[in-house]
Amino acid sequence: MKKTAVVILNWNGRDLLEKFLPTVLRHSLSEDCEVLIADNASSDGSVEFLSSAYPDTPLIVFDKNYGFAEGYNKALQQVDSEYVVLLNSDVETTENWIQILVSYLENHPDTAAAQPKIVSYKHKNQFEYAGAAGGFIDYYGYPFCRGRILETLEEDKGQYDLETPVFWATGACLCIRRKDFLEAGGLDARFFAHMEEIDLCWRLNARGRKVACAPSSVVYHVGGASLSKEDPKKTYLNFRNNLLMLYKNVAKDNLLKIFLVRYILDALAYAHLLVQGNFKNAKSVVEAHRDFFKLRPSYKQIRKENLSKTTVKNVPGVLQESILWNYYFKGKKTYRSIFTEKIAP
Repeated sequence: MKKTAVVILNWNGRDLLEKFLPTVLRHSLSEDCEVLIADNASSDGSVEFLSSAYPDTPLIVFDKNYGFAEGYNKALQQVDSEYVVLLNSDVETTENWIQILVSYLENHPDTAAAQPKIVSYKHKNQFEYAGAAGGFIDYYGYPFCRGRILETLEEDKGQYDLETPVFWATGACLCIRRKDFLEAGGLDARFFAHMEEIDLCWRLNARGRKVACAPSSVVYHVGGASLSKEDPKKTYLNFRNNLLMLYKNVAKDNLLKIFLVRYILDALAYAHLLVQGNFKNAKSVVEAHRDFFKLRPSYKQIRKENLSKTTVKNVPGVLQESILWNYYFKGKKTYRSIFTEKIAP
């Protein structure tokens, strides 16, 4: 058994594997670290390519596309390393990226998971949307990052190079203790994709396990390789999964207030999409709310379990107000302009 396993989940990403896997192998393989691929029933020749070009790289082949969440759950059941890294196939790694993350976790036993600094592959002076320099969340469930507030991406000028605890670490490159992953219940398979890593990190934080960003580890992320941000399916998953995440994790005293506000905000998002003529994405918002209500009864026991295991009343990394209010009405569009003193310690 090697101490660390880097697990790349692939679905029809042969081109990405051809481009990025050689660098991942060069920067990762060692006496203590292996790289393996889990394939979600690709139909683009990925398995044949890997078997031919990388016969020594362990390969797990699933019988169907289980999505990001259940795909990783199943893959990690077949890995016995102390540390595992969930790594997207569209990520370019750098020298010592994995050693820095593992070292951080070894030096911080109270921390369950850590991410590197995520920089855009296409614009390497700019943070990447999915994770940037560590994720946070506002009172109403809207995620944001150091280096990325809603649609505004900052240039990376070293302003977020300090190691820091965060609310969530990106699933694009998530280094986590396998024990913590399993004990927290892994990723929610019914999410399929999107928000599942935030939901996992919420559980970890609530149970007293920290999440962090170690920005001296750097990777470059293409982003949008599976679904573009304009895709109606992505809109649907983001809205539905965000509502499910709130229901699963928000304390009873705050739940009604938060959902009342969210219904209003989501109605405004729906109206905005209609005005833009984006009818498919507007329909996705409605479908997300419909399916949330269908799924909610089946989550009652999960919610009860999550709240019963919560040991931290004020979960760190939560902005105790609206990110939308700060962004659209106050014109504050960078992490530093809003959050230095407002993030719960």
